[in-house]
Amino acid sequence: MMKKMQVERTASNGIAAAKAYIHVSPDLSPSDYPVSEKGMEEEAERFFKAKGEVLAELEGMAGENGIFRSYAAIAEDATLEEEILTRMRETNCNVQLAVAGVTGEAAAVFEAMEDEYMKERSADIRDVAKRFMAKLKGCSLSDFSCITEPVILVARDLYPSDVAALNLEYVKGFITQEGGVTSHVSIMAKDAGLPALVGAQGILSMVSENSWICMDGKTGEIVIDPDMAERERFAGKAQEYERRKARYEEAGRLPACTRDGHVVRLCANAGNLEDVKTAMENQAHGIGLFRTEFLYMEKDHFPTEEEQFAIYREAALLSPAELTIRTLDIGGDKALPYFQMENEKNPALGWRAIRISLEKKDLFKTQLRAILRASAFGHVRILLPMLISLGELREAKRVVEECRQELMQEGKVCASDVPIGVMVETPACVLLAEEFAKETDFFSIGTNDLIQYLLAVDRGNGKVAGLYDGFHPAVLRAVGRVIEAGHGEEIPVGMCGELAGDERATGLLIGMGLDEFSMSPGELPRIRYGIQNMSYKQEKAVVKEQAHGASDLA
Repeated sequence: MMKKMQVERTASNGIAAAKAYIHVSPDLSPSDYPVSEKGMEEEAERFFKAKGEVLAELEGMAGENGIFRSYAAIAEDATLEEEILTRMRETNCNVQLAVAGVTGEAAAVFEAMEDEYMKERSADIRDVAKRFMAKLKGCSLSDFSCITEPVILVARDLYPSDVAALNLEYVKGFITQEGGVTSHVSIMAKDAGLPALVGAQGILSMVSENSWICMDGKTGEIVIDPDMAERERFAGKAQEYERRKARYEEAGRLPACTRDGHVVRLCANAGNLEDVKTAMENQAHGIGLFRTEFLYMEKDHFPTEEEQFAIYREAALLSPAELTIRTLDIGGDKALPYFQMENEKNPALGWRAIRISLEKKDLFKTQLRAILRASAFGHVRILLPMLISLGELREAKRVVEECRQELMQEGKVCASDVPIGVMVETPACVLLAEEFAKETDFFSIGTNDLIQYLLAVDRGNGKVAGLYDGFHPAVLRAVGRVIEAGHGEEIPVGMCGELAGDERATGLLIGMGLDEFSMSPGELPRIRYGIQNMSYKQEKAVVKEQAHGASDLA
């Protein structure tokens, strides 16, 4: 009997139709065996043996995929090791329980975050923990070698190491019951051109080994045991998808320019060097938002100037046309395990981002010095988050100049003029946009937080998430005001929030005069193609007509 389901948020585009293969993960739950005081030393030896084996595997895999380099850093983390050994000593538990407990708690920290990009990093920790547990229990990890015919893989969840092991000759797509669209699994699926749908709640109860599945990675449509009419419909969709993909590939060889010659910059958001490489492969002009939080969150200490410089320099070399580095944006739901912060009743409005940087000047200067030094290797820009006053901007610029003078005195090279921009993500910044524009080099609109603050909607709260709307009149008026203020002072205005990668908004934002779109690398081909088939004059006229003929732009 034919069944249908719909996945709201899609992970990787593509059309696939094949027999279902249900993947059951091996049991890697910890064994609760007792350990005597004398046996604790043997348990520690088991841990170090497993750690060595896991690191050897990950370092071998890292040569092919940078994601596994970050996995190796997690496995090698000194704080993680110490916490596991301490858990064993203090609770007299075996190494399996200690590994499961410590990694589970670390993953839970990320899962509690509101930021989707950070939330999904919990899966990375769990993947590393899975490899530890397999070694400690003497189990084999998932083996897909038995797949010898075209299938759509269905699983409770998959990890990057699972995706890396898939034979793409036979696996035509996958669907998971859990997971998120920003996970490394989703990123790897996009890189491989593999259609993927994650977070398909209830999928395992709807399929069997004899099921046939049709899936649309763009619309989120899943049809189980389709009739002939549905199979023919999906066959047609697959042909159209291939034609569209060919058009996107052709569009990628041309600039993001409308039919009547209006050029915009198409950039990508990135959180690590692997993201930068993916962006360049997708013909991004540059990196419109380089998040630096992950560099801090994957370490057991505040990264040194040299550690940061090495990353920023490599990113600048990979993206010489533009690398916009956002200064540290911790606080709120982004905690560092080695930096104690007080519990706050409303952390989203608390001590975070620029507020921490301006209070902890030593940390701020360490990062700024690394950024300034990297500016000698590409067109580096500094982006300041969460500003609400001109005083914050002026103080931050003063610290930047102080760092520049120090570097010059030390004989260290940096660009003579590094642009400093404001990330517009607070209502205060919108209302003061005209004043900010006079004292900054560029604007970058961060719609994710801006929408949340303007509409008083917690996007992580399921009860009100439906009210989170980037097309709300208040949001569109705020965006229009910022663009107008920036252009009034002849500074470029970009957008780095999710709205920039929403094709429903592209024409509207083009018509409003947005200069730069920055988005997930996988969205670039689709948005570029859309821009190339638009008329700037026409989109501008539509915006003007809506502004004059209605009370809002919705």
